[in-house]
Amino acid sequence: MNVIVGGGVVGLSIAWRLAREGLPVTVVDPAPGRGASYAAAGMLAPVSEVAYTEEPLLRLGAASLSRWPSFAAELAADAGLGPDLSAGRSAGLSAGRSAGLSASLGPGLGAGLGGGAGTRSREAFGGTFGMIGPEGAAGRALDLRADGTLDVAFGADDLAALDDLAAFMDKLGLRVERLTGRECRRLEPMLAPSVRGGLLAPGDAWVDPRRVTAALLAALDRLGVPVVRARVTRLLRDGDTAPGVVTGAGIGAGTGGGTGGAAGAAAGAVTGVRLEPVPGQPEPAVREIAAERVVLAAGAWSGELADVPVRPVKGQIMRLRSPQPLLGRCVRGMVHGAPVYLVPRGDGELVLGATQEELGFDTRVTAGGLYELLRDARELVPGVTELEVADVVAGLRPGTPDNLPIIGTGEVPGLVLATGHHRGGVLLAPLTAALVTAAVTTPATTPATTPVTTTAPPQAPSTAALATARTTTQTATQTAAQTAAQAGLSTGAGILTGEEGELAALCSPARFRDIS
Repeated sequence: MNVIVGGGVVGLSIAWRLAREGLPVTVVDPAPGRGASYAAAGMLAPVSEVAYTEEPLLRLGAASLSRWPSFAAELAADAGLGPDLSAGRSAGLSAGRSAGLSASLGPGLGAGLGGGAGTRSREAFGGTFGMIGPEGAAGRALDLRADGTLDVAFGADDLAALDDLAAFMDKLGLRVERLTGRECRRLEPMLAPSVRGGLLAPGDAWVDPRRVTAALLAALDRLGVPVVRARVTRLLRDGDTAPGVVTGAGIGAGTGGGTGGAAGAAAGAVTGVRLEPVPGQPEPAVREIAAERVVLAAGAWSGELADVPVRPVKGQIMRLRSPQPLLGRCVRGMVHGAPVYLVPRGDGELVLGATQEELGFDTRVTAGGLYELLRDARELVPGVTELEVADVVAGLRPGTPDNLPIIGTGEVPGLVLATGHHRGGVLLAPLTAALVTAAVTTPATTPATTPVTTTAPPQAPSTAALATARTTTQTATQTAAQTAAQAGLSTGAGILTGEEGELAALCSPARFRDIS
């Protein structure tokens, strides 16, 4: 049995992929689909969200974006929302390989400048986004759209910062278009006259995470995967009292033992999880579940269960509603140095977000947080103040010291990590599910306890040629973990070769061994 701890978009995606491989899976979460995924805006935007020194995250995001078309089509089919439009039903890492990173950063998918660059043909990703866009079954089901992101500047200082970012993107070989304020307003007429200029990232996309998690839950139900609405209070280890029995058919009866949290857990392999009932939910059939493998995808709460450097980063978000869409594409902006984004939904909603607050596990929605969002959004799109407030929510992103996710097996046998995605959980869900599936289904050729020598976080290969092909040049500071992956050696979970091994090395838990 594989127990997935966490019912957000990452955990549910992993469970779905493993179930598609025919593996027994159980998901445990107190409120599936109601955590950070519920609060997320759903931007699939590795280009427009690129940040200085975060080239490895760009590479992971681009690789995952290239997997989104087949991921969405297969999910819609499995959830009973439409036909399977994908080329195949494989959950392996090879899906989308032919497109590669260059496709995800190549020709744009949305309309070009009116009367200027003309209309693009949605040829990126081999045309797959066109197949499942708003006009397709999967696009309608998940509100998946690929019209690009418009990054705009409000003041002179904001424009200068955007110019610097454009130069950085140029250096990385990313496909963006520099626009004047007038050209920005031609694309989005509701932008304020004070907008000075912008950048169009035509290959970016977005999706409604609430629809994605609902589809994942429906797909898991159709595949017969149990979803236990309970809280995991600890990971069981070798030496604990015998846990409850779990079979491929579900959860059997059993009794449990062992006390204490993550800090007091017994040493040894992870053998299962201990549950605690959630008020208002039915009592779980057992209080402990035995597992051959536990996948920790508990987001910001992962550090409460295992020794991982994950912290909660609070984000407040608003959903506004109007009879007619206010914007046609995702708009991001800097207003006096403060970032804000507006993401349109197909049903007329407009997602406005998001704050970034280091306040621990505080999930209160505050007047100050909402004021800041509305104040900055109004400077870019004055019409937002006329919209109806449909929802306000605060979520907790799982942050890590280097903003990269933690995916793969660590030093504890029986435990696989899939956490620390920070703002990129929705974007990185397909890639994370593929990496975990590969780790679970590929037999290891070296023991999981074999140390991988590393003294610093893995460095990404040069990204100067990302827009044309995956580079074959490695940096001088390449770590042993990457070298092992490229050579086809075991990284503790199984054999990963080529691009897949390099991607796995970028987010390997081994990089935190010296600081966690």
